[in-house]
Amino acid sequence: MTSDLRSTFGLALLFAAAIAFAWPAAAQQAAPEAPAAAPKPKRPPVRPPRPERPAAPAPATTEAPAAGEVQPTLLATFGDWGAYTASPDGKKVCFALAKPTKSETTPPNRSRDPAFLFVSSRPAEKVKDEVSIIIGYGFKPNTDATLEGKLIEAMRKGGDLTIKGTSSRGTGTIDVFSLKGLAQALDKVGEECR
Repeated sequence: MTSDLRSTFGLALLFAAAIAFAWPAAAQQAAPEAPAAAPKPKRPPVRPPRPERPAAPAPATTEAPAAGEVQPTLLATFGDWGAYTASPDGKKVCFALAKPTKSETTPPNRSRDPAFLFVSSRPAEKVKDEVSIIIGYGFKPNTDATLEGKLIEAMRKGGDLTIKGTSSRGTGTIDVFSLKGLAQALDKVGEECR
């Protein structure tokens, strides 16, 4: 899950690094030049290699995003959910994972990183059924987020879950996650991480 956080915040860090890289060059170009003893040959500007965006994980039927440097193991697939386990730093983590079955943006066709919905258990930390959402963009500042108190119970009984948000750039999003198979995936996670 650490790599997901890195990919979630990676664009912001990449943007900050690009600014840090470009800022000194722009400042040097804007500063008045002192007379030089001999003209220097012009070199083409050095451009950093274009980073590759991490590939979106395959559907829950194959692999989940990496938990730290440890590749998770798929325990089973139930409907639209996968049940996984991993042991980053020797501590066992189990989680159910799904991707949205439907995603929309307003205005249409705005790009964003992939979205995921996790329900995880970490026995070493006495954490059970922790809901996490990787939304694929930074939320609009000073935006409230709320969750239902009995969320897991409601998700086990529900047909789908809709998450709406607004990005820091003002793009509205609606992600619909199917809950088909969630109850079975959570049962498997519970068996694996007691």
